Amino acid sequence: MKTIFIAGAGGYIGSKMVGTFLGQGYKVIAFDRYFFGDNLNDLASDNLTIVKDDIRFFDKKILKNVDAIIDLASISNDPASELMPSITEEINHLGAVNLAKLGKEMGVKKYVLSSSCSVYGSGEQVLNEESSVAPISVYAKCKLLAEKDIIGLADDNFCVTFLRNGTVYGLSERRMRFDLIINIMALHAWKNRKIFIMGGGKQWRPLVHLDDVINAFKITIDENDAKKINKQIFNVGSNEQNFQVYQVAHKFRDYFQDLKIDVAPDDPDPRNYHVNFDKIGKVLNYKTKKTIDDGIVEIKNALDQGKITDDITTRTVEYYKYLINADQVLSKVKLNNFLFKRI
Repeated sequence: MKTIFIAGAGGYIGSKMVGTFLGQGYKVIAFDRYFFGDNLNDLASDNLTIVKDDIRFFDKKILKNVDAIIDLASISNDPASELMPSITEEINHLGAVNLAKLGKEMGVKKYVLSSSCSVYGSGEQVLNEESSVAPISVYAKCKLLAEKDIIGLADDNFCVTFLRNGTVYGLSERRMRFDLIINIMALHAWKNRKIFIMGGGKQWRPLVHLDDVINAFKITIDENDAKKINKQIFNVGSNEQNFQVYQVAHKFRDYFQDLKIDVAPDDPDPRNYHVNFDKIGKVLNYKTKKTIDDGIVEIKNALDQGKITDDITTRTVEYYKYLINADQVLSKVKLNNFLFKRI
């Protein structure tokens, strides 16, 4: 039975990945700061170890007897990274390097970094793993820096792989995010019967379902031929799911008949990338199984059934601002590190 160390286990991808890996017979060490709450308690089992810690500074002994590291830990999107650029650098770049180095020291055989197609930035041509990168946000720049610094650690005993995910969508009940294009459109369509498109909607986005992302990590972890994946970058998604934003918006009219689509001419987000996903299919025989329609339906149904809500934790930037403000208030009113009484 393989032991998988998942950093960022409490996040949008990680919280569902932990359940998936446990269900498929792995032992999992679920490592996270758990800013969004202790959301894995329902998965309690002998095969799950939950660790609340930080990849920037933790005891490397926890990596003893780990077979593979999946590094999902990060300040999780472009706007959030701009809110806290120095912290993003510490976690997304230096923290990832620290985790990889300690993993190698402790004899872990595989390290897989969750990177992003946002490293491509903006381009007119179809982009593949050999294309020039032009990261725009702090988030994307730190992902690229992590790739560059970690690849040098790879050798015959330490296999390093980078998975550049497309824009992820789909239902994650333990830590839902409503700041990703499909997810936020689904929420607005369900709640207000209105979708907003910025910048005319001509921007390209490579989309990929959450379950297909998790499967890409599983295939990478299970690959026995290290030569196929060591020092390799794979874009994760499918050629068929490159869409312009306006095309995505109009998909929702199949499920919300009275939907209104508002188009604004300006867009503060300059990212525009159409991505090629041939490599992961050819090398790892990877194929996506879910479509945009699947994502829309599952989110709509979950909202209908009350399985998820749009509370503040689903809006990453807003929640980080809340935590920052709360910390500032508490630091002013606490006395000797206590609020009301000694506990």
